Amino acid sequence: MIAPATFSVALHNETATAQLMADLALLVGPGDVITLTGDLGAGKTAAARAMIRYLAGDEELEVPSPTFTLVQGYELPAFAVMHADLYRVEDESELEEIGLSPLPEATLVLIEWPERAPSAMPADRIDIALTHRPALGSNARAADIAGCGKGATTVARLKALREFLDASGYIDAGRKRMAGDASTRSYARLIRDDGVVILMNSPQRPDGAAIYNGKSYSAAVHLAENIKPFVAIDEGLRAAGISAPAIHHVDLDHGFLISEDFGGEGVIEGDPPRPITERYEAATDVLAVLHGKTLPETLPLDGQTHAIPAWDTDALLIEIGLMPEWYLPDRNAPLSQAKRAEFFAMWRELLKKPLAAPRTWIIRDYHSPNLIWLAERTGMARVGVIDFQDTVLGPHSYDVVSLLQDARVDVPEALELTLLSRYIKARRVDDANFDPADFAELYAIMSAQRNTRLLGTFARLNRRDGKPHYLRHQPRIWTYLQRSLAHPALEHLRDWYLANVPPPQS
Repeated sequence: MIAPATFSVALHNETATAQLMADLALLVGPGDVITLTGDLGAGKTAAARAMIRYLAGDEELEVPSPTFTLVQGYELPAFAVMHADLYRVEDESELEEIGLSPLPEATLVLIEWPERAPSAMPADRIDIALTHRPALGSNARAADIAGCGKGATTVARLKALREFLDASGYIDAGRKRMAGDASTRSYARLIRDDGVVILMNSPQRPDGAAIYNGKSYSAAVHLAENIKPFVAIDEGLRAAGISAPAIHHVDLDHGFLISEDFGGEGVIEGDPPRPITERYEAATDVLAVLHGKTLPETLPLDGQTHAIPAWDTDALLIEIGLMPEWYLPDRNAPLSQAKRAEFFAMWRELLKKPLAAPRTWIIRDYHSPNLIWLAERTGMARVGVIDFQDTVLGPHSYDVVSLLQDARVDVPEALELTLLSRYIKARRVDDANFDPADFAELYAIMSAQRNTRLLGTFARLNRRDGKPHYLRHQPRIWTYLQRSLAHPALEHLRDWYLANVPPPQS
């Protein structure tokens, strides 16, 4: 049993209410339930409206009170939201008619007047009780926030977030939602008269159950499970001359961070998006410079150290195992035990060469969503890098693959080869022993590894995490995979894939 968590907030005006609800929105998601209680005019609808508008990224969105409709639904960019008002409900049996019994899955539910149907409220929820506080001002309210069941963890985290914002001087800043990524992290822009910064919420959380030799997926493949690697790698990249965002404030224990805002100018353009050649060239140059350095394998972190984990055979096999675990069942092509054994035996042999190669920092997701163009800077400093907490030690070729076979953007094969040649030329200038043919083989192997893993990852994001939009990238991943399988060193793997791995649905 999780003990309830409670705290109170004085809300001097509707702006303060909107700030509180934006902070809570950073921590909740589909499947969560928030109840709003208080007298008529206490501000329940205003609070719900503020959260819905924040999640929509639209301060002008029409959000009527559902007093007469009882339920109003919103299909928002991140997930669906249902806003209910039970004031006119006379019997709990009516909840089934309006779609609240059972509560909808994959939806954030906001419920005003929950006391009209108390036994229908879930054990895991967040309760917000609003009351007038005229002593604080004519429009002032107080919010008493309680977390019940699993909601207690969220409310405790909300309290810690508010304390962090207060201590950092941003409690009164404006909030603007930012799109999240495939992780459990969430982001917001904090806006003050002196500028804009980025708030990162990075809860301590493993990805998946402990099913990989007693470890979660994230632990087994060396993904960051808290904010500490981000801070350490950020400082390391900056020391190496890479444009990573300056960190202004951080709470390592709770996983909150306020950093420099690089803006939103990317390295792609158009619809459908395509690479901007000059910017991809600069991003390629960043990798060539970084890979030419002798980089430390341990970094300082708040008086301690962060040891960058090294990729190993087991981690890489677990990653590619996502393909037979998640993708092949979706394509009605599950593997027999014998075929699974063949699959992993081939990969175990193929991975020997990249794991024996010289190693460097592998940022892992060095591609368009995580690269910001900083036009006011010069040289390679124009490429801002914002996602690097999962950095490991591994073969130089991996991040080159991440960039030149961008999982979310079509990179024409001609451009890929041009940029690959640019990288190789830059490396040879600094290192006469750099072997282009050897690198091309490592590039093909790590391309096949990465794209095999991504087929499974995107299938898992759809089926496990309710994020179907990732499926649209699978045909692109398949195209990249075919390019890498054409390398002579992968002939045996190519034949096996041809016989056992069907292409994704287009």
